[in-house]
Amino acid sequence: MCGIAGVFHADPSRPVDPETLVAMAAIQHHRGPDGFGYKTQDDRGVGFSHARLTIIDLDENRGRQPFVTPDGHLMLAVNGELYDYKRIRTDLTSRGAKFRTKSDSEMVLHLYERFGLEDMLPYLRGEFAIALYDRQHDRLMLIRDRFGVKPLYWTEVNGRVVFGSELKVLFAHPEVPRRFEARGLYHQLMQTMVPGQTAFEGIHQVKPGHVVTISRRHGKLEIRDERYWDMDFPLQSERGPEKDEQHYIEGVREKLTEAVQLRLEADVPVACYLSGGIDSCITLGLSAATQQSPVKAFTIGFDNDDYDETAIAREMAESVGADQDIMTLNADHLYDNLVETLWHAERTIYNTLGVAKLLMSRHVNQAGYRVVVTGEGSDELFAGYPSFRRDMFLHGLDTLSPAERASWEQLLSESNQLFQGAMLAENELHDPALDELVGFTPSCLQPWLASAEHAPGLMAPHLREQVKGYEPGRAIAGALDADMLEGRHPLDKAQYVWIKTMLEGQILTWGGDRVDMANSMEARPPFLDHHLAEEAVNLPPSMRINGRTEKYVLREAMKGLLPRVLYEREKFAFMAPPAHTDPKKWAAMRALADQYLSDEAVAEAGLLDPAGVKALFELHQARDTTASTQVQLDAVINHMIGVQVLHHQFVAQDIPRLARRKAESLGWRP
Repeated sequence: MCGIAGVFHADPSRPVDPETLVAMAAIQHHRGPDGFGYKTQDDRGVGFSHARLTIIDLDENRGRQPFVTPDGHLMLAVNGELYDYKRIRTDLTSRGAKFRTKSDSEMVLHLYERFGLEDMLPYLRGEFAIALYDRQHDRLMLIRDRFGVKPLYWTEVNGRVVFGSELKVLFAHPEVPRRFEARGLYHQLMQTMVPGQTAFEGIHQVKPGHVVTISRRHGKLEIRDERYWDMDFPLQSERGPEKDEQHYIEGVREKLTEAVQLRLEADVPVACYLSGGIDSCITLGLSAATQQSPVKAFTIGFDNDDYDETAIAREMAESVGADQDIMTLNADHLYDNLVETLWHAERTIYNTLGVAKLLMSRHVNQAGYRVVVTGEGSDELFAGYPSFRRDMFLHGLDTLSPAERASWEQLLSESNQLFQGAMLAENELHDPALDELVGFTPSCLQPWLASAEHAPGLMAPHLREQVKGYEPGRAIAGALDADMLEGRHPLDKAQYVWIKTMLEGQILTWGGDRVDMANSMEARPPFLDHHLAEEAVNLPPSMRINGRTEKYVLREAMKGLLPRVLYEREKFAFMAPPAHTDPKKWAAMRALADQYLSDEAVAEAGLLDPAGVKALFELHQARDTTASTQVQLDAVINHMIGVQVLHHQFVAQDIPRLARRKAESLGWRP
């Protein structure tokens, strides 16, 4: 688990500056504090750099990247973990491959040499972002894991492609522009990004399950973006009759157990994150059953009883003999650390859960751990979120009468009232483009599409003019693959849309990799193992949501290790308390707003309209504003503060200079 960076020139005779490569590694030192490496091929106009976090193969020199084959034909840099590597390495060795390290990353070179790109990809199991240069074919390949656990950004500027694990890595290159794009700003203010895009002009992401291939043709760069994997739910016409319930239970149990066991492989100790939800409790239970020694479990607690889950987490830890460490956070801790969190998240966040995760990862690192197994991805595979139940009840239960559906909808709203305005919209919303593409507007997007009505009024007039007539729902719909939605069950569609928007753009960024790696912490989500995902897509909807019970098949597969209170408990989304629910937290948020949303700060950044900012605060405080609307506006306020902070950090600040100073302070030199 590391950070990667690189440059690829259209002109092969143009060498890559080593000092820039080292600076690009240094600015992501947090991702890889254990050392750095760089390699250039000056006669081919290409160079990579790498900041290393040592997890597999602790030999400092042997595992140093980038790797180059003895003949110089291939150059490789990897961020992430590739599982099942020992079996694959053994097989390749028996076929004549000569490995120079014990690193899991090196096997990519041998797989590519033996099988080529397309046939290599099925062997890659895990969380990864890979840069691979093939000298013989003169092409650079940027490969991202199937769900987007690991980030990978790229941009084309002035006859070169610049890539890296974080936005700040690209910005460390002196020729990469640092400017907000009007539509990107719009999406930052409403929370949900268009898949593959960022808030910054010209900066793209490699999409999950995609390969971006950059080749040189007649002095220019030819860029091709291809998908190699997707969450491919069967057509409804292909599903056929349901099998016995036990068939699905056994399949899930087998695949999940294997996924957890693979993610416990490391040359350093592995711990678990433990909330009060069944997902992290399952990963802890399976980890405890696999390991000989007691598992270390780290839990976040909140000082708000409505959001605190430590009692259930404690019961689970005691049931498996885990060594539990509980870190309780006070409300005013969170906004004190928001600015630092945004530096690492590199996008706005609607809820301070990202801050809580940042503080937890720091605590875990200080306790001597750098690898944890987590529960992310379970809700995506097994339909655990309230929005999925709403869509199932409204669009996927053909046997129910309209009155019965309305009754279920009311029950759902009552049981999830804490999340109204954030995870569920206060009022149902229909977006024409999404209705046309999906057949309905997925509930997971509705609260953010509702927030979008505030965005234009918050934007500076010149930027507002650029988004005049812009339809964010249509932009999101346009980035989704219609072929993956057509003919699928409504629940499949709802899960697919969430995976392509909220999972990659939110849960795995400011709720995952970015805040964990901020403290050199590797988080491994076994639920996002693609073998388990391929089992999950074939589950009938009734095995995911069975009556009132969400994640039914998962509960049944794992009920032997879950305490009864967890097995029977309804889904409770893990999130931090909204600002308006706590006077201290509201005061802390207002202090940040006074700093970053003052007329002077707003005018200096040139992104927001001071009148719009004031109007939104007035709406939040109005007597007739409902609690659900306040939750929604809490999010918008966080986004307003966020874009101002991001401007200060990434636009106003001289990032190339900062990166070079960081390299100097670390003693990292070409």
